[in-house]
Amino acid sequence: MTAPKPPYRAEHVGSFIRPDKLLNAAHANKAGEIDDAAFDDVKNQCIADIVAFQDSIGMPAVTDGEFRRRVWSGGVSDALEGMGIKEAGTLTFKDENGEVFMPPSLYAEGKLSRKHNIVTDDFKYVNSLSPQGQPKVTMASPPVMHFFLGHESYDPDIYSSDEEYFADLTQAYKDEVVELAEAGCSYIQLDDTALPCNCDEDARESIRARGEDPDQLTDTYVKAINDAVSSRPDNMFAGMHMCRGNLKGLWMAAGGYEPIAEKIFNQLNIDAFFMEYDNERSGDFQPLRFLPKGKVAV
Repeated sequence: MTAPKPPYRAEHVGSFIRPDKLLNAAHANKAGEIDDAAFDDVKNQCIADIVAFQDSIGMPAVTDGEFRRRVWSGGVSDALEGMGIKEAGTLTFKDENGEVFMPPSLYAEGKLSRKHNIVTDDFKYVNSLSPQGQPKVTMASPPVMHFFLGHESYDPDIYSSDEEYFADLTQAYKDEVVELAEAGCSYIQLDDTALPCNCDEDARESIRARGEDPDQLTDTYVKAINDAVSSRPDNMFAGMHMCRGNLKGLWMAAGGYEPIAEKIFNQLNIDAFFMEYDNERSGDFQPLRFLPKGKVAV
């Protein structure tokens, strides 16, 4: 009998709610009450617990819950020399009463390069636990580092164009994928909010207002993602989780996948798409008509 391969019939996108033990340790570390080594010990304990939980319910793919990260995109941004933040953006978090707040956006204040690996050490730790499920690693996608500021995502004294910016950014991913493969990882997932948010008409208007074409931006992001995963070996499966930004009941965008569906399904070198379809803000299933044979949408 052939062993099952991803995408599995049951999947999750990687992140789990932080346990109180981890949250308390994070607060204590920030307050200077415990050092980084003690905090790392708590992270390791909590990751071992969440991996055991996933195994106990028979999850065929397991993650570390993203317990080492401050925010979901932190695995990438914290690993990049030159990456900072700017208090600006394209979209705000909203609720049923309107806008709530605008989160900061990632901003390249220096030349980008990996100062340490992104998730390879995380993979090695999960793998060392000998889980029954296949270890999966998750990383924010390259477009996340661009969408919310567009051409202003980088210091113009450092990068003169999006092409230059994405060349360095995607090189970091390519190097990471090589390192992951050498460590034995065969399942990666990119987490992307940029392409789904590019379906929101308010966002598309904001993109036009800053002098960019939202459809051309989709082309740029398809190339960036393809470049990022171009170094993966044949036995490495690549999925992409797509969502519109969610935080404690708030959301950033609304709108079906129609503006991007044909391009992402047919041009992205991604094996499976884990797509947000939570409610009416996600639109209908008509965009799935573009899904070609050999690829999977979940």
